[in-house]
Amino acid sequence: MLMNKAISDLKKTLTSKNVLTELEERYAYSQDASPGLKGVADVVVFAEDIEQVQHIVKIANKYKLPVICRGAGTNTVGACVTEHGGIILNFSKMNKILEINPENMTARVQPGVIVGVLQNEVEKLGLYYPPDPSNLAVSTIGGSIAQNSAGARTFKYGSTKDYIIDMLVVTAQGEILRTGSNTVKNAAGYNLGSLFIGSEGTLGIVVEATLKLIPKPQCSKVIMAYFDKLTDAANAVTSIIKQRISPSTIDFMDKNAIQTVEKFYPVGLLTDKEAALIIEIDGFKSSIEEQKDIVTKVLRQANASAIQYSSTEEEASKIWQARRSSMGACAKLKPNITTDDVIVPRENLPQLVKGIQGICDKYNLTVCMVGHVGDGSVHPQIPIDFNNKEEYKNYKLAKGEIYDLTVKLGGTISGEHGIGLEKRAYISKVVNSTALNYMREIKKVFDPNNILNPYKIF
Repeated sequence: MLMNKAISDLKKTLTSKNVLTELEERYAYSQDASPGLKGVADVVVFAEDIEQVQHIVKIANKYKLPVICRGAGTNTVGACVTEHGGIILNFSKMNKILEINPENMTARVQPGVIVGVLQNEVEKLGLYYPPDPSNLAVSTIGGSIAQNSAGARTFKYGSTKDYIIDMLVVTAQGEILRTGSNTVKNAAGYNLGSLFIGSEGTLGIVVEATLKLIPKPQCSKVIMAYFDKLTDAANAVTSIIKQRISPSTIDFMDKNAIQTVEKFYPVGLLTDKEAALIIEIDGFKSSIEEQKDIVTKVLRQANASAIQYSSTEEEASKIWQARRSSMGACAKLKPNITTDDVIVPRENLPQLVKGIQGICDKYNLTVCMVGHVGDGSVHPQIPIDFNNKEEYKNYKLAKGEIYDLTVKLGGTISGEHGIGLEKRAYISKVVNSTALNYMREIKKVFDPNNILNPYKIF
């Protein structure tokens, strides 16, 4: 009865086509890319402007209903799974680039804007928005802010948090909060923006963002280096960085990832190698050859057994297509696919990679490892069958040991995917009780009725 009243109020606020109540519709929008986490929303709504978002939140507050924001649903930790029912707030209709200002080098966007679309538009003006999650062709700016997404270019350019200078946020009470200003520096009061970035929609709902842009690099080149030993590839990363040059990316694929990609999405990878590094250098044309020579010398000294170079944009895209296809290819090995997100100080990267392989071997699990190893990030992708109880049990045991290893090596259990439902039981491994208590108190201040994506993170 309560939900019927809420749906009636939502239909008065929105057009009927923007309120979905059929079970099939609710189920479809209640899932994300996380493994084995399920829930069904009571209603799905599509907002078209900020005022509608405010009304939706006020209705949710009136009836004490959860509000779970959804972008493209590509997150892998259950951050937008409707564990306790409620309202799915879909932002696919708030997808406009409101302004690109070449003089200020900023862009003002709605949360449903696709990351790849924004990149293409600003690059037409000689500008650059570096954050590049692997699913950038579909993932949204709002989702990137909620999870503080990063990607391969983090090593040189940083993550989403480094490009947000202002946001408009709808609070749990339906008010509008502005976090910054239209300037690249702002020291007026607390930096509230840093609270909302990475908060997974638990503190407020981002309805508009002003992003910092930078000049687009004049040119770039991709280098793909293969290694006969996994540890040689990991050690090569540190060797490259010691040369005091900054490739825009240093990414990694292990043998299983290489062979699986080549099996299902063939692009000509060398499948007899134990590992590969994908290194992209960029900058002024005059510097590219010098950077290439330095990196090549280091790779050879690090025992690279084969080195390939892109000579055209098409060749570079082909290499990145291989890297970005890894999860999709790995998903074809078993009925289900899991992907994780652990990160350690770069100096401990060889131990992490070797340790993950050993843990998965111990539990008889296949693992395809990829990652943004320039910043110490590794994504173990483990295909399993959730209906196989023994295999699922082994996966959960392996997962716990991978987290323990990560913590032992001075790392953390999420570099860019977030916590959501999937990792909330493990957060105390990396966040102490004092900090967790403050986080819970912050949640209560911003969301006293616990309606904004409740029970995520902790």
